[in-house]
Amino acid sequence: MASSMRSLFSDHSRYVESFRRFLNNSTEHQCMQEFLDKKLPGIIARIGDKKSEIKILSIGGGAGEIDLQILSKVQDQFPGVHINNEVVEPSAEQIAKYKEFVAKSSNLENIKFAWHKETSSEYQNRVMENKELQKWDFIHMIQMLYYVKDIPATLKFFHSLLAPSAKILIVLVSGTSAWDKLWRKYGSRLPRDDLCQYITSTDVTQMLDKLEIKYECYDLLSTMDISDCFIDGNENGDLLWDFLTETCNFSTTAPPDLKAEIVKDLQDPQFSVKKDGKVLFNNSLSFIVVEA
Repeated sequence: MASSMRSLFSDHSRYVESFRRFLNNSTEHQCMQEFLDKKLPGIIARIGDKKSEIKILSIGGGAGEIDLQILSKVQDQFPGVHINNEVVEPSAEQIAKYKEFVAKSSNLENIKFAWHKETSSEYQNRVMENKELQKWDFIHMIQMLYYVKDIPATLKFFHSLLAPSAKILIVLVSGTSAWDKLWRKYGSRLPRDDLCQYITSTDVTQMLDKLEIKYECYDLLSTMDISDCFIDGNENGDLLWDFLTETCNFSTTAPPDLKAEIVKDLQDPQFSVKKDGKVLFNNSLSFIVVEA
């Protein structure tokens, strides 16, 4: 591995920009939207039965865009019921954005918000130490399990916090996505970072099976337009390369043979489809619904 290659996470502003390009060039948000509109109402239909308050825990809630959509679906299902929404998020910057978003939003009168600037494992340790094991009606972990060191312990812990008829929603890339193939084939040749693990829904469902925890898994197709990755010196393409490989400035620092090999694979039907002159990388998502 070329010593000049370094993890994308070592350059926060470049990571944030490459993530923004990923969202702009992918159907990730539309895919989430489809799930929230079509599937979520049925999943949360029973979580607030006969309750005067619904307790929701958001793990890695980011800037709150998805959280507020989830809350609005819960409000539709249980009109007028008080909601206690707690957010565990390690980034102060994201929490500040979340608070701004809440301040600008309407129809939140019956929702009480609390934010905890910590990782999921810091939250777990604090709750265990203080013996504050309160039960939750809905816990969601959206695109965050990659950043957890001990995933089985995390799954087991949060499962133990579920009230009767409560659910956990886990969202991450599908085992059928091209991410799985990319990581398996090239993970060992890319700069690794302690902060992030290569895992897909296949790994998580295997862990849940071992823990004998009941779940259902839904897969939805999502794609990312990576056409710009094949144009030398294209700024958007370069940032998408960084996101795909989790490597800072991959296009300019990667050994040429490694880049050539990945370029060839990314155009293979196992990774992408070609449609209307575009190369669309398979970014399919899995939505795992864990039962109490």
